[in-house]
Amino acid sequence: MGRTAQPAALRLIKGRAPGKDSAGREVKAGPAFKRLSPEAPEWLSEEAAAEWARVVPGLARLDLLKPEDRAALAAYCEAWASFRVATEAVQREGLTIEAKQGLLPHPAVGMARAAGREVRAWAAHFGLTPSTEQALARGSENEPDPDNPFG
Repeated sequence: MGRTAQPAALRLIKGRAPGKDSAGREVKAGPAFKRLSPEAPEWLSEEAAAEWARVVPGLARLDLLKPEDRAALAAYCEAWASFRVATEAVQREGLTIEAKQGLLPHPAVGMARAAGREVRAWAAHFGLTPSTEQALARGSENEPDPDNPFG
């Protein structure tokens, strides 16, 4: 299983020259999807809806979204909500629980780990990981990057 391909727009944001990716390879335009923000599903949990409202405007400014991304964004936002709930449970109740067998890891510890992995995986698809932060920041403005000799 190899790396997941990044959207063309994200590869261009990281690129070294117009139309090139960070390695100098030509970036072919992807399918001609309409670049519009998807509507948030009505059934999102409160925390997931808040995460949707937080990330969608920035992704839309970078033309990284299309209506067809709705399910993937919903999965990312609900994974974030699960991570938060599990993390708050651990903070409230501690890392361990007492059971007949003795002290055991709190079930929310595993839930938080699993949700965190899911958040990281979905976030990578949208360029929301720390490793892509600089590329997103560079692409969010209309001015050329003064540090980029090709821009």
